[in-house]
This record gives sequence, C-alpha cells and structure tokens, in this order.
Amino acid sequence: MQKLGAEFFGTFWLVLGGCGSAVLAAAFPEVGIGLLGVSLAFGLTVLTMAYAIGHISGCHLNPAVSVGLWLGGRFAARDLGPYIVAQVLGGLAAGGVLYLIASGQAGFDVSAGFAANGYGEHSPGGYSLVAALTAEVVMTMMFLIVILGATDGRAPAGFAPIAIGLCLTLIHLISIPVTNTSVNPARSTAVALYVGDWAVAQLWLFWVAPIVGAALGAVVYRFLGKSNG
Repeated sequence: MQKLGAEFFGTFWLVLGGCGSAVLAAAFPEVGIGLLGVSLAFGLTVLTMAYAIGHISGCHLNPAVSVGLWLGGRFAARDLGPYIVAQVLGGLAAGGVLYLIASGQAGFDVSAGFAANGYGEHSPGGYSLVAALTAEVVMTMMFLIVILGATDGRAPAGFAPIAIGLCLTLIHLISIPVTNTSVNPARSTAVALYVGDWAVAQLWLFWVAPIVGAALGAVVYRFLGKSNG
C-alpha cells in the first residue's frame, strides 16, 4: 500500500504540475511561461518525485513506464495492474483539483482543451493521426531507454532523476506541437475524462502508442545494456 500510495501521489503531482502549468500559466497575460515553461514543469515533476518517492515505489508515475520496466526485467508482473490503477486514480484526482482551480476564472471553458492530448484538428499544430502515433511511440521508446539506462546498476549513482527529468523536458519541447505530449496514458486520461467528447474519443491513441513505445524501448535496452562479461 505504501508503494501504491507513492504512485498515486506521484502521478497526482505530475498531472497537477505539468498539466496545471499548461492550463493556468502557459499563456497567462504578459508573464506566460509558454512551451518552454510547460516542458520544464513536466520534467521538474518527475525529477522532484523521483527523489521524493523513488526509494518507495520506483517512481513510475506512468502505466507505459511500468509496462516497459516489466518487459525490461526490472518490475514484477504481479504489481503491474495495481500500479496502473494507482497511477490513473492519482491523475484523475489531480485533474479534479485542476478543474476546480481553473473553473474559478470567468470564461473558463473545459472544452477548449484543458491540456488534453489530440491529433488532427485537436493537435496544437494540426498534425495527423500517423504523425501523432509516430511521435508518441518514438518519444516513449526513447524515454524508456533513458530510464532503463539511468537506473542501471552500472550507471553513476544518484543522478538518474536528473537524466529522467531532463529527458521528459526534452520530449515535451519536441512534441507539444504534435500531440500536446502524452507519453503517459495516466496523464492523458487525467484530463481527457474532464473534457469528454473528442478527448475521450482520441484517448485510445495515448494508451496504445506509449505502451508500444515503452515495449520497444525495453527491447532495445535489453540488447544495448546486456553484459558481455
């Protein structure tokens, strides 16, 4: 229960910090943090939680990461389902808190996006389904390679959260224009269910693509990281 609680609150912080920065601060008059600020916010949530709860639960905060770590031989299959449930519930709780805060502003319209992920007409840059699918698969694959490499016993100790947080920042810098960046089914679900309509209809991609990408990342790192000794 301690591990599941850590995953719940860790994912809560990721969604509140990352999506909250996009909804509340990205375009705030005159002092908006913009794409760079939102990207950094997502990276900082993972970095801070990795130090706070990494020693408790491993700080997955992401169903795709849990799947990738399982396929990479770093995580027990029996814990996979409970971890994913805790992550999704933590994300939904953060989405609820963010909705309460955001709806306190006159003129708030949740259907305008609420940091939801999308493709086609709901992509920030108008990117197609194929482009969105490709971006999410490749970005998640690279994320898993970095996670598995940074947490390898042969890697420098104590620096994994920095590498992982900066990797997530870079991923957002690249792909926010394409999909608003998911690479995390819990993060996508956390806001899509409050938007409803198109966001729920397109949510399938942000479960399928990150999990496929994570599986590919696990396969690649098992090859790259295997010991020859």
